[in-house]
Amino acid sequence: MSAQPQQKIPDTVYLSFMSDVTPTSAEGLMDACTKLCNGGVKTIYLLINTPGGSVLHGIGVYNLLLALPSKIITHNVGTVDSIGNVIFLAGEERYANPGATFMFHGVAKPVLQGNLDERMLKEGLDNVRADQIKIANVIRARSKFTDESEIEKLFFEAAWIDAEHAKTRGIVNDVRAAKIPTGCPVHQLVFQR
Repeated sequence: MSAQPQQKIPDTVYLSFMSDVTPTSAEGLMDACTKLCNGGVKTIYLLINTPGGSVLHGIGVYNLLLALPSKIITHNVGTVDSIGNVIFLAGEERYANPGATFMFHGVAKPVLQGNLDERMLKEGLDNVRADQIKIANVIRARSKFTDESEIEKLFFEAAWIDAEHAKTRGIVNDVRAAKIPTGCPVHQLVFQR
């Protein structure tokens, strides 16, 4: 019997996340990243294009990405909106394609049909404020937006920031087109709609 040759573990793997942030997509992204990390991949290069979605799940992805021993590089290849910004900011290095945009806005909660009493209204408002504080803390820690009033302004104005402005504000390290080297492994995450 001849020994099977060992397959070389790539140093860097490109992972494409083009989805809303939902429970399913967040779990899929976390699963893919942990498997790559467990497989010995040193750098996960995350290509992101997302309209955002669930704050709960976005914060979970962010915290997991920070915890992984693999280096995480994030690259905005189109638009990163809402809670997608938190996931994006988990990158140790961060880039954006020319023409890419980032959109920040306040947290919204769905309102159910029916009557709301004072306790329910207060609880809903407290939840919105708590989520906005979590997001603001990430923005403050991972960019040059340090003044709380600046971050509040981003939320209340539903601010759009282009790639060049994102560079001046420390959201990205540089503006450059994404380029996957020949022969480098690429994984596309695909989710049921």
